[in-house]
Amino acid sequence: MPQFLEHSGSSWKGQRLKHEPSWIDTLDPRIRVASAFVFALIVVLSNDFGVLITGLFASLLLAKLARLNVKRTLRRVIAMDMFMIFLIVMLPFTTPGEALFSVAGYPASLEGLLHALRITLKANAVVLMLLSIVGTMSATTLGHAMARLKVPDKLVHLLLFTVRYLDVIGQEYKRMRRAMQARAFVLRSNSHTWRSMGYLIGMLLIRSLERSERIVDAMKCRGYKGQFYLMDNTVLARQDYSYMVICALFFSVLLALNFV
Repeated sequence: MPQFLEHSGSSWKGQRLKHEPSWIDTLDPRIRVASAFVFALIVVLSNDFGVLITGLFASLLLAKLARLNVKRTLRRVIAMDMFMIFLIVMLPFTTPGEALFSVAGYPASLEGLLHALRITLKANAVVLMLLSIVGTMSATTLGHAMARLKVPDKLVHLLLFTVRYLDVIGQEYKRMRRAMQARAFVLRSNSHTWRSMGYLIGMLLIRSLERSERIVDAMKCRGYKGQFYLMDNTVLARQDYSYMVICALFFSVLLALNFV
């Protein structure tokens, strides 16, 4: 795989998309994954607006330092916000508390509005942090980092196999669609179309299952016994220790804000 895949969350096909290397790419992957996890844990469990706003500004700063593509990052953040917009809009009307205003006779509470604002700040801060720290590493590097951090092997294998064969399944789907188009199949809103698409999905599942059995047999022939051997030798460097100290101080500040 290339050193830099498309940032996590957009595509796992492994295209070589342009990414400008930054100092974050020089950090140890284990430190990056661990720091992102601790940051997400602190932000998600906090209800203090000072912590949430500070976390959001820190995420924006890291996104700038990571040299993320602005348009691509905005599209992802907006897509995530659009997914939650119905929840955020409904919370003021479904959370009991002091009425702030009313729409068509339905009161909107101040507590519900603050709760919706907290959810928005948390989601944006965590997503930006993940895109900045974790999203700029390759899937293989992420899998190795998770294995070094003693994440269960099944989760690591699931990630690596998904990344590897998702594009293979996509190519199989495209070949089957081209075969249908060669036979003059056109999508319409009728029973024939729905039946044909059902056959397509069923055949895709069958071929995926057959391919998975062939892959397992091929791996067993090569001595696979359910374990991936990590061949990389990761050693912490000076910038890793500096980053750990900065993260420890920053996380201490966030925790202190919770008790102010």
